[in-house]
Amino acid sequence: MTPVTSEPSLRGITRTFLAVSVIIISVAVLVGGLGVLTDNAFLLKVHPYIFFVGFGNLAILLFNRYLTSAIYPELRINPARQRVFIGLVLLALVMVSVAVAFELPLLKAAAGLMLMGVVVVPLYEILTTLSVSKIWNEVSVRYYIFDVVFLLNANLGLFTLGLKEAFPDNGIIPFFVTQSSYFLGSSFPLSISVMGFLYTYAWRKSSKKELAKQLFSLWFYLFVGGVLYFLIVILLGDYLGMMLISHILTFGVMALLYTFGVFLRNYFRNNFAHPALAFLLGGLAFLFATSAFGILNIYYAKGILFGSYPPIRGDKMWIYHSHTHSALLGWITLSFTGMIYIVLPAIQKLGSLDLLHSGDPLDQLLDEHTMNRAFVQLALMLVSGTVIIVSFFTGSDLALGFGGVVYAFAALYLLRNLFHDPVFETGDNQ
Repeated sequence: MTPVTSEPSLRGITRTFLAVSVIIISVAVLVGGLGVLTDNAFLLKVHPYIFFVGFGNLAILLFNRYLTSAIYPELRINPARQRVFIGLVLLALVMVSVAVAFELPLLKAAAGLMLMGVVVVPLYEILTTLSVSKIWNEVSVRYYIFDVVFLLNANLGLFTLGLKEAFPDNGIIPFFVTQSSYFLGSSFPLSISVMGFLYTYAWRKSSKKELAKQLFSLWFYLFVGGVLYFLIVILLGDYLGMMLISHILTFGVMALLYTFGVFLRNYFRNNFAHPALAFLLGGLAFLFATSAFGILNIYYAKGILFGSYPPIRGDKMWIYHSHTHSALLGWITLSFTGMIYIVLPAIQKLGSLDLLHSGDPLDQLLDEHTMNRAFVQLALMLVSGTVIIVSFFTGSDLALGFGGVVYAFAALYLLRNLFHDPVFETGDNQ
């Protein structure tokens, strides 16, 4: 395989991505926790923007590209361009934060427009480099390409949201363009990325890989098509349609959770306890919780027009918050942490994507002490994440706030754990 870039450059940009993305996640959660403890309206309002504008874009623009290029090396990685992407995403993050703080919606719209322009660059490169047959031939690449498409749509949502807030009486921008719809749309590309990753590095390597390919191909249509259909029935206010598709997706998640649990049991029995796989299992467990809370959310939101606030009966808002935070802190953050524990050590090991392409990135690349600390990190994130979800039900702001603070520092520990691992310090020269 021809290296997609030089060793020092690829190692350097992945380390930068790791540092910036983990800090953004930690800051977003910490700001949310402190917002609860201090009852600060700005902190509470801005913390989901930090997560989606910052991590949501970086994960697809950079990390998703490593996964796609590992399958098709002709999609070369340009470290200089990726550094520009990081800079522009951070600029957008500052713009949105200032817009929220000083109520400058046009600045929010400008950030969304800029991010749309950023996302168009890799999307154009992908569509002009890979043929449709190549994209559709690899199941995981279908997931990865649609991630970028959905991210473009999410940034369009940020742009139109800013315009709607600036000109609320224009009558042109649809009623469904709200903060909730922007956050919902931004979560989809992150979710789809994890699905593609699970197929590539778990089921695809199983003894029944042909069956796995057929099932994940079917799941692609159910998951991506189901999400699109779900958006339509939400806008139509079709209660039965929302319930039908949400139950279908939940049964699919249950099947994923069960089969991945079986995969892990066999893997741990024949290999070693890889902490990344445990993170992914925890993520799937929270996805199941997300789906269950989502069904309850639909039940209690019956008769409430999408885009209204609150989006659900006031006495049931804990369900809505549990649904969103199970997705963000549980499914997305835990899953991406697990993916990072697999992908980035593989890149640091050789300074290329070779190990992801033709080797086995699930090999024991990390030091034993690093893996043990990763399990401790996972335990802290699971406990604090569960405390956060339970706190929405009990109404304990103290537990909710401190749960967020603990979760933030547990997530930040990923930097200390990986940067001090021998494979990050010396690569293949360890």
